[in-house]
Amino acid sequence: MTADEKKRLMTAACKVRMGVVTSTHGAKAGHPGGSLSAADLFTYLYFKELNIDLKNPRWEDRDRFVLSKGHTAPGLYSALAYRGYFPVEDLPTLRHIDSYLQGHPNMNTVPGVDMSTGSLGQGVSTAAGMALAAKKLGKACRVYTLLGDGEIQEGQVWEALMFAAHYKLDNLCVIIDNNGLQIDGDVAKVMSPYPIVDKLEAFGFAVKEINGHDFDEIEAAMNEAKATKGKPFAIVMKTTKGKGVSYMENQAGWHGKAPNDEEYKIAMDELNAQLAEVEAM
Repeated sequence: MTADEKKRLMTAACKVRMGVVTSTHGAKAGHPGGSLSAADLFTYLYFKELNIDLKNPRWEDRDRFVLSKGHTAPGLYSALAYRGYFPVEDLPTLRHIDSYLQGHPNMNTVPGVDMSTGSLGQGVSTAAGMALAAKKLGKACRVYTLLGDGEIQEGQVWEALMFAAHYKLDNLCVIIDNNGLQIDGDVAKVMSPYPIVDKLEAFGFAVKEINGHDFDEIEAAMNEAKATKGKPFAIVMKTTKGKGVSYMENQAGWHGKAPNDEEYKIAMDELNAQLAEVEAM
């Protein structure tokens, strides 16, 4: 990855994080913590990885992305808005009555959303079905899905993974946001999913563990996923919940709480400082 390309992605990621803070503040509700931990992944997907057409969001041969941890819709919406699917100015309408940006992604109202999600565990099942359908139809498109590490406590997730391995869905990339925290606290204490990598490999996946805030590592894992044949690929991202906002980082309490006016200003000041630093690189 060139220095200019990395700078472009880092700039976009700062803006995506701003969108997360702005939308949850506007809603006075929502899930900023897990949206911020996945902001770099959202950015990489929509600003580099996915084969998409902004003018035709329903293009049949596009790559698909399924946000299995649907409660982090603020992160997805922000990436879609900054990518150009709909106006950035609409982000503060999150969860408002009559807004098309509701608390969980709705493929019928939000341009760029490939699947309505929110009930944990179901998104990865849908993604596996999409990948199998693409194989059956002879399509070259790829399917990506993002899960939370708390979400993989759901039994349905492992049924979907078993399905994906059985059908050798090498066009499927399963990504796990391993920020270590869920709504009730430390995932290891609530219901430990560890060792995640070993379990994925036992279910027939090729697996790569990375720093989910490092664009070089994200790119290398994505390239490895595309090169892997005969089995599905999984990326386990080690991330920081609330990444980019000091008082939210590694705090389970920010799983599903919106910033108030004072907290909003602090967060935006911090993110604007980060953006200025990136732009000065």
